[in-house]
Amino acid sequence: MSDEQNNKYDLEERTYQFAKQTCDFVKSIKKSLTNMEYLKQLLDASSSVGANYIEANEALSNPAKAG
Repeated sequence: MSDEQNNKYDLEERTYQFAKQTCDFVKSIKKSLTNMEYLKQLLDASSSVGANYIEANEALSNPAKAG
């Protein structure tokens, strides 16, 4: 695979960018009592995608950790 194709599937970078863009989106929304909990959940969920990906990737590459 070429470097361009590898970059296209670089999920670690893409999940980082997703979390960063979600954070920017949340900052742009007017805060209210009604949506604060939803915004917090959105931020937590968007950042956990990358963390879960990294954790799963490490477990696959290190069989001793999986057990």
